[in-house]
Amino acid sequence: MPPPPRLAAIAAVFAAIGLQSWGGGMSAWIRREVVVRRGWMDERSFLVGLTLCQIAPGPNGINLAVLIGTALRGGPGALAALLGMVGLPAVLVVALGAGLAALHDQPWLGPTMAGLGAAAVGLTLANAFDLNRRNVRTAGGLAITAVTAVAIGLFRLPLLAVLAVVVPVSLLLAARGPTR
Repeated sequence: MPPPPRLAAIAAVFAAIGLQSWGGGMSAWIRREVVVRRGWMDERSFLVGLTLCQIAPGPNGINLAVLIGTALRGGPGALAALLGMVGLPAVLVVALGAGLAALHDQPWLGPTMAGLGAAAVGLTLANAFDLNRRNVRTAGGLAITAVTAVAIGLFRLPLLAVLAVVVPVSLLLAARGPTR
């Protein structure tokens, strides 16, 4: 097991993520940096942590930063990740907000913001496809993924209603064992 990263490295990684993640896709950035690029955490541990953070109240990215910081270096790691994630980005967002308020009537601002939103959606979809490809190995799992995506994405059904149906079905499929 490699030694845990330095607190400054944890803070720097999460500051970079906080500065680069606009409008969504933060879990994709975190996974790329923590699992893929740095190897601070394995894929399975990350997915378990991500699941817990999505269930817990609060912003997923902040929850995930605190969880990963805690896993890497305990309380000081959690604080480093949290401050990295929200410190400098918060200052920058306030400054950008003031700048955008001054530029609200510029014709290029709307298309620029739409492009940033599209990039966030694309990153989130790429992460979802990559995670599915690596982790969903059965026909039942693929079916659950497809039904969930269609129900929420196309039919705009409420998340909790969809989860109330697909979670028990997923658990039943998992209890039956792997099938192809």
